[in-house]
Amino acid sequence: MTTRNVIVIGSGPAGLTAALYAARGNLQPLVIEGLEAGGQLMLTTLVENWPGHRDGIMGPDLMAEMRAQAERFGSEFVHGHVASVDLRKAPFRVKTAEAEYEARALIIATGASARMLGLPGERGLVGHGLSTCATCDGYFFRGQEIAVVGGGDSAMEEALFLTKFASKVTVVHRRATLRASKIMRDKALANPKIVWAWNSEVEAIRDFEKGEVTGLVLRDNVTGEVRELGVTGVFVAIGHTPNTKVFRGQIDMDAAGYIVTHDGAKTSVPGVFACGDVQDHIYRQAVTAAGSGCMAAIDAEHYLEGVPEYHVEKVEVDFQPIQPPPTTISSS
Repeated sequence: MTTRNVIVIGSGPAGLTAALYAARGNLQPLVIEGLEAGGQLMLTTLVENWPGHRDGIMGPDLMAEMRAQAERFGSEFVHGHVASVDLRKAPFRVKTAEAEYEARALIIATGASARMLGLPGERGLVGHGLSTCATCDGYFFRGQEIAVVGGGDSAMEEALFLTKFASKVTVVHRRATLRASKIMRDKALANPKIVWAWNSEVEAIRDFEKGEVTGLVLRDNVTGEVRELGVTGVFVAIGHTPNTKVFRGQIDMDAAGYIVTHDGAKTSVPGVFACGDVQDHIYRQAVTAAGSGCMAAIDAEHYLEGVPEYHVEKVEVDFQPIQPPPTTISSS
């Protein structure tokens, strides 16, 4: 078995940026893409907040460009889902259903999955009226009536942010009281654009057949009454689940299962680094994921420079400073 310098697990913005930087550092990274290659941006339509694309870029197109750029500099890609890892000592072992790999350094960029409602057809509406990110998609709902599903701090943050664009935001919550902190509750309850659907659960999203959101079917879980709520967009804000199951018991995580990082992208295991949504439960943006991917690759390179048996060929450049042209002083 060939021991790789760096293995990157995950191929979203964090993983692909880590691969790009590692490849440009002559580390010949291997990227294990995962079952959902490209990450959450593969489920989005137009991305308007990626720097450098003033007219926006389609999510799948952005990921294809990032992948091609990483590949151009020497990243190798394999499609597969990581079944197990062994982080007890370096080189670290990574197994998929098809093969087993070893790496002197490991970059974890497995992301987090937004929790969905589990309704028929909902995933087909992601990017077509259904979203899990107000910061990403709120701009598209200017002047429209929309709904936010959830009752925690995340849901209140989404609802408050969306009032900048929507004419009305209905918060759908299955209880009569909010789980959100007092400060977030007070802000949301005081906002005149926010209305409330208490003790309500979403039974269906209209209209999957049309490929767009035209309304919600709500059931009152106290009275049993069923009614329709006319909205053109719905934001599901019931939390995220970090994709860290395979690493449990081998690396430090917080109570929610996010990998804990320090001093950049370093984890509790020397030689193992984490970036993107797998360690960030606050920002969860493509651009911040990419930035942390850069950090992880640089940290991995610095780590490998201190490993005695590791050596990467450095290209020496004969630097010749440019001499300024002679200055001619004329006398009058």
